[in-house]
Amino acid sequence: MEMMNRITAEKQYIFKEGQQPFQSSHASTVAVLPSGDAVAAWFAGKHEKSSDVAVWMSRREGGVWSAPYKAADEAGIAHWNPVLFAQGDSMALFYKVGHEITDWFTRVSRSVDGGVTWTEPRDLVPGDIGGRGPVRNKPITLPDGTILAPASVERHDPDAAGKQIWEAFVDISRDNGHTWTKSALVPMDLPSYVGTDHWFAKGLIQPTLWSSGGERVHMLLRSTEGLIFRSDSEDNGRTWCQAYPTQLPNNNSGIDAALMDNGRLALVFNPVSGYATDSPRTPLVVRFSRDNGLTWGDEFVLENEPGEYSYPAIVSKGNELYITYTWKRDRIAFWKLTLDV
Repeated sequence: MEMMNRITAEKQYIFKEGQQPFQSSHASTVAVLPSGDAVAAWFAGKHEKSSDVAVWMSRREGGVWSAPYKAADEAGIAHWNPVLFAQGDSMALFYKVGHEITDWFTRVSRSVDGGVTWTEPRDLVPGDIGGRGPVRNKPITLPDGTILAPASVERHDPDAAGKQIWEAFVDISRDNGHTWTKSALVPMDLPSYVGTDHWFAKGLIQPTLWSSGGERVHMLLRSTEGLIFRSDSEDNGRTWCQAYPTQLPNNNSGIDAALMDNGRLALVFNPVSGYATDSPRTPLVVRFSRDNGLTWGDEFVLENEPGEYSYPAIVSKGNELYITYTWKRDRIAFWKLTLDV
C-alpha cells in the first residue's frame, strides 16, 4: 500500500479516566474554528437511551481540553448524536431527542462564542417525528451557500412486525439553516439486502457527504450489508442514484469523511466486514483517496487493540485533520493529524 511521505500525529483524551461526571460516553462530533481551536461534543449519561443522557462539550485551546460541560440537557428524556457545524466563528449544534430512535425529533441551538454559550434550543423542523437534519455527521456548504445535511431515519417495516427499514436522504437549506427541504430518498435495492442479525434492520443510514464541483455531490453510507455503500447526485443533492456497494468493509458501524483543501478525501472507519450489530469495532483507521473516492490507498491506524473504537467524526483545516471517536464507551479520544503534502 502506497504511504504518504509523513504524518505528524498528536493523540489526546478529551477528559481523564475516572474524572468525568457520567458513566458512559458515545457519538462524538468535532469542529475547528478559524483560530485552530477545536470544539467537541458527545452524548453521555448512565448508558445509551437512559433518560439522564445529555449533550456534553469541551473546548481545546492552546492544545488543552477544558473540563466537560453540558451543552444541552432537557430533563427526563434521552439525548442522542450531537452534530457540530462551524461557520467561521459561529457554530450550530444539532442533536436528537427521544426515548426511541423511531420517535426522534431534532433540536438546534447556536453559538457565536466558540461553543461557550448557546441559544435556547428550537425544533429544527416543527412537527417532525423520526429525525430531520444531520443524523450523525456534519453538514457541508456548497459554493452557492446551500447547506446539505446528511440525514437518515429508522422506521418500522409495515410488512414485518418488529423489524426496521433504514433510509437515507439529505436535508437542504438555502437560508443558512432557518428552513429545510427534504431531498428524495436514496434509492436502494432493498430486496437483495441481507440485513443485520435476525433481520432486525435492513438498509443504509448515517451518510457522510462531499462535493466534487459543479452540481456533483457524493455520499458514503453505513450499511447492514458488510460493505460501505455510495450514492451520487448530479443536482446538488436533490436526487440520488441507486446506492451501490464499494470495496470498503463495514460492520454496521459509523463512518465519516472529510474533503481536504488539496482534493484528497479522508475516510475514518472500522475496516471490518460483517453483518452482526455486535461485531468488533476495531481497528479504527483513516484511509485516503486521491480520485474522488474511487480507490483508497494510504492508511493511518488510530486504534488496533481489543475494544470498541467507533462512531468517528472528522473535519479538515488546510493540511490538518481533526478526529474524535468513542473510546470503549468510556472516553472520547482525539487526534490531530498534520499531513506533509
